[in-house]
Amino acid sequence: MKKITVRLTLVFLISLGIGCRSLKNSKKYFDTKQKEVYIDSMMNNALEKGFFPGAQIVVGSKDSVFILKNYGYHDTSKKQLVKTDNVYDLASMSKVLGATLVAMRLVGEDKINLKDKLGEVVTVYKNTAIADLTLFELLTHTSGLKSGITFYQSLLSTTDGSPLLSNQQSAGYPNSFDVMYVNKNIVYDTKYLAFEPKENYVQIYKNMWLNPEFYKTVFGRVALANTNPRGNYLYSDLNLILVQQMMEAKTGITLDQLAKEIYSELGISKIGYNPLKWTSEENVIPTEIDNFFRKDTIKGFVHDEAAAILGGVSGNAGLFANAASISVICQMLLNYGKYQGNQILKAKVVAMFTKSPLTKKGIYRGLGFDKRKPNAFYKKSDFGHTGYTGTFFFLNPNNNKFLIILTNRVNPSRTNRLMYKDDFSSKIWKQINN
Repeated sequence: MKKITVRLTLVFLISLGIGCRSLKNSKKYFDTKQKEVYIDSMMNNALEKGFFPGAQIVVGSKDSVFILKNYGYHDTSKKQLVKTDNVYDLASMSKVLGATLVAMRLVGEDKINLKDKLGEVVTVYKNTAIADLTLFELLTHTSGLKSGITFYQSLLSTTDGSPLLSNQQSAGYPNSFDVMYVNKNIVYDTKYLAFEPKENYVQIYKNMWLNPEFYKTVFGRVALANTNPRGNYLYSDLNLILVQQMMEAKTGITLDQLAKEIYSELGISKIGYNPLKWTSEENVIPTEIDNFFRKDTIKGFVHDEAAAILGGVSGNAGLFANAASISVICQMLLNYGKYQGNQILKAKVVAMFTKSPLTKKGIYRGLGFDKRKPNAFYKKSDFGHTGYTGTFFFLNPNNNKFLIILTNRVNPSRTNRLMYKDDFSSKIWKQINN
């Protein structure tokens, strides 16, 4: 009995020693208290100045979460506090946390190749000007496609033929949209839009359904969108919409299902497309008051109009998530595709996608991932993405740190760009990344 007690004591003391040593090491490299004080100060200042109504933040490493906090409210009415389970519209963060993750999985499984050509995979583009674009060009935004197309505006017209928008406010253009004003006599194209469920129509908002015939127009316009030199960098939503089409054509499975397989393997449930199918409306953070297309405060449906037209599941946008779920993806990426003993993505694929393959051309983009030319805020190894709604996540595999900031800075209006003018997220990342 005495021997067993001595042995257990030794084990306890050894483990205690290891624990103390690792705590000392982590403190040496990351002072959680100091960083939290800094973040609290930045957040409180941002809320006071109206950068956004509320936010979630997570700071962590490949095996730990140091800080997980919520700030502020769902919207400017300040009635509902932000909680950990609340989900935000991720906007363009969807490009990497949805479409790019799926591409990494499919490349690792040899189900798709970076050299695959669009027209050979998606038959609708077979004999078009963009048929030869490769998956690599689409993921690196070197396809030459224009930055985006406002498909939804062709579903709108005015009763007297006057413009949809004006840069001057007047009796005829009373309500704002971005920096413009909306014609009060807008009508919807009933050939393509219905305002109650209709067989085979795609739901694009809570009271709007789209005739799928409209997609012929969409794909036709995308096929004519290569208006810039191929091989040069130009960020475009169209690139990731085409990546989605390639992956769906190759697998016969929709993007949301392909992504869900990965999320399920990671054990995360507060992430996905069309959030009202898997969480309650009160759990979704609202985005913009849209006076133009949906004429409503957008909540539970994607903010991005192109993603909305595609039924909320799109390569360019459409994901909703809480910061805690994204933190699991960050840890998986920092562990080169492994999470809790399971190899979710191939290590060599993670390494390939998160490097900059075109730096000799002065292009610092990764495959899908945003990377920056090293500057005061970003290091060469950093990768991540931002989103139009006020979302941000970046990782550094050299020091194994990551930062996630989710906000709804577009509530009540997308004109609020205060967080960008302040370099808000970049400043916090610089502190975490030191």
